Amino acid sequence: MINREVLLVLGNEGVIVNIARGAVIDEKELVYCLQRGEIAGARLDVFENEPRVPNELFELDNMVLSPHCAVFTEESFRDLYELLCGNLEAFFSNKPLLSFISEE
Repeated sequence: MINREVLLVLGNEGVIVNIARGAVIDEKELVYCLQRGEIAGARLDVFENEPRVPNELFELDNMVLSPHCAVFTEESFRDLYELLCGNLEAFFSNKPLLSFISEE
């Protein structure tokens, strides 16, 4: 989705952030644009070929890399706890599980 053409629209003051999926941004073009100052910077917590992160990204001063940890929120842990408790209660009461997984 985000190719060289889109990156160039950001201009040399633009910063791109990707917290969605690594494949959304063409990493080779991103590195190229960052190295040449065609965009100001990038912030990524997902990568095209996870868990492998291109070495070029580590060498850039205008790049911030972080682990993908969006799932680790207070709300997500509360929801997980409620789902787990609901499934255990259903299982031991011989009721259908809330998050049944098919064996197909």
